[in-house]
Amino acid sequence: QVQLVESGGGLVQAGGSLRLSCAASGTIPRANAMGWYRQAPGKQRELVARITSGGSINYADSVKGRFTISRDNAKNTVDLQMNSLKPEDTAVYYCNLNYGLFNRYDFWGQGTQVTVSS
Repeated sequence: QVQLVESGGGLVQAGGSLRLSCAASGTIPRANAMGWYRQAPGKQRELVARITSGGSINYADSVKGRFTISRDNAKNTVDLQMNSLKPEDTAVYYCNLNYGLFNRYDFWGQGTQVTVSS
């Protein structure tokens, strides 16, 4: 089993920055992907950024150029640096880790609130 613990959410003014961190523990194969998703009220959960253990990265178009994802494979941690935050970035942010064929094994953190005021 895998456990994910997030930290770093909070309230920030538009244009500000926040850094989210997530630490994974448990039995984790070397080949995996970690990422951040978000869910705003009344909306579906969406991918924000994802990074594989090999270093491949995907970003949502809405955050490209503003957010940066990074990870430490040795520590099984993933960070999301969020700059130039906008009110529309307000959401609960969830850490995710998955591995296996078709991401068969899929784990989520409890979520951390990010609120951007205008």
